[in-house]
Formats: sequence, structure tokens, C-alpha cells
Amino acid sequence: MAKQKVILAYSGGLDTSVILKWLIDKGYDVVAYIADLGQKEDFKAAKEKALKIGASKVYIEDLKKEFVTDFIFPALKANAFYEGKYLLGTSLARPLIAKKQVEIAKKEKTNILAHGATGKGNDQLRFELTYYTLMPDAKIISPWKEKEFLEKFKGRQDMIA
Repeated sequence: MAKQKVILAYSGGLDTSVILKWLIDKGYDVVAYIADLGQKEDFKAAKEKALKIGASKVYIEDLKKEFVTDFIFPALKANAFYEGKYLLGTSLARPLIAKKQVEIAKKEKTNILAHGATGKGNDQLRFELTYYTLMPDAKIISPWKEKEFLEKFKGRQDMIA
């Protein structure tokens, strides 16, 4: 029987790297997806890391233009600043990241999506509501809400080890 394929929103950092390996250990075929929103990251190094960990494929999607034209500009026009101090950049980015992730899932013929958003803030909701809006039959793996994951990784030291 073929492994089930999951598309993981992957940053190359500690959390999503541990999640990538955890998903592989659970028997999934993991496709990593990296969103380029203009952040200063070494995308080549992140891709190499994902492949070294065991991802079967890595997508790096350049979302800068769409992020600026379809998200940043409308937010500026709407004066969408948190407490009048800073633009809601991270919260604006999550739905776009999730949108492209769903497109990749459809291309890869799967409905299983995973992310590394923790319980801090509302990023879990931003990812998951976008998934369900664009793919109502999505199966979501949110490790920071999974008892098995939380028992294995009680903190950063467990993840580093």
C-alpha cells in the first residue's frame, strides 16, 4: 500500500524540521513547501535540509508579488495596523501560504495538509480556516494539538535532542 502524502508548510526551522521527521516516522510521504514572501532566508539550504531529513519533494513558491498586490496593498488601504503601530504582516501571510499549499496538495493529489503553527496567536486558525475554505475535505495535521507529539516534545530541548 502506498504511503499517504502530506503537504507540510515548511520553514526550515527547528519546529517544522522536527515535524517533518515526525510525519515521516508516522509513515507519511512528506512533501515540504516553502513560501517565499520576501523574508531573508536561504531557501536553497532549507530545501537541502528538508531533503536530507527525508522529504520526497520540496516546493519553493515565490509569493512576493501576490503578497504585496493582493494582501499588503489592501491592508494598507484599510489601515490594518495592530494597535495603530505595525502592519499585520504575519497574519496577512498565513492565508496566502495556506492557499498555495492547497494548490500544491491538489497538484500532488492529496487532501492532507500540515503546518507547524503553535497555540500562540491565531496562526492555527488562519491556516486551518483557509484550508477548509479552499479544500472542504482537507485532513489537517496540526502537531501542536496532537497529544502524541506534545508528549514526545515537551519543549525546545526535546526538539533539539
